[in-house]
Amino acid sequence: MAGAKNHDYHILPPDIWPFFGAFAAFTMAIGGIRWMHSDIYAFGPLIFAIGVSAVALTFYAWWANVIKEAHAGDHTPVVQLHLRYGMILFIASEVMFFVGWFWAWFDFALFPEPLELVDGITTNFIGQDGAAALAQWPPKGVEVLSAFELPLLNTLILLCSGTTVTWAHHSLIHGNRDGLIKGLWLTIILGAIFTAIQVYEYSIAPFPFAGLNYSAAFYMATGFHGFHVLVGTIFLIVCLGRAYKGHFTPKQHFGFEAAAWYWHFVDVVWLFLFIVVYVWGGWGAPVH
Repeated sequence: MAGAKNHDYHILPPDIWPFFGAFAAFTMAIGGIRWMHSDIYAFGPLIFAIGVSAVALTFYAWWANVIKEAHAGDHTPVVQLHLRYGMILFIASEVMFFVGWFWAWFDFALFPEPLELVDGITTNFIGQDGAAALAQWPPKGVEVLSAFELPLLNTLILLCSGTTVTWAHHSLIHGNRDGLIKGLWLTIILGAIFTAIQVYEYSIAPFPFAGLNYSAAFYMATGFHGFHVLVGTIFLIVCLGRAYKGHFTPKQHFGFEAAAWYWHFVDVVWLFLFIVVYVWGGWGAPVH
């Protein structure tokens, strides 16, 4: 009787994965640092690859344990509520991450430096009278990507994917397993198409990654969003596999709900990126 459970909380047993994950992240960081300073340190790419593999293993094993706990009945309503709080805080931290990139973009755009891009090299721009030219954004000599071609197409694709994942969610709530699977398939396909188009857009971009505030801020903001789309697509693929196995029920499906929240977050961030980076950020500049 002394060991009987008389509460709705789940007391986790001792587990190796938090320690293993911390060590894996440390290894990945060391490998990344050595890779960036390859002129001084050796084996940076190898150490980084080992760290990434260990982090991926941690993700798989830790989340597999969470799924086992759900099947064991450990995810009571109180535990599910706390899982939702955790996901909300995680998305809030991701929001602040992107706030940093938007802040950098607005800082560069509203207080630009008089720079010119000449043959891929950034130089101080001097006018014909010998005086420095007025600062402008994007910098003089930069051709921007048209906001109303591939970026607009990707915007429509992500908006459609938001509707398909919502369809899947409503199907799950109403016990329609067929609608759940079809909605997930469509969302995953749209996410993959978005990623492919963004990779192609990068391949034809007329400005380099380094040496220019415009290009650095552009690639970092849109690139990190693309990485989040890739992570969200993997998240949904895992949910699709679990849907085929019948893991989700109308009353217990937080794993899918978290994926849907994350995907909607990715959608909203892209809308801001499209408006701020592509439309407003390239307004009046020559189009590539």
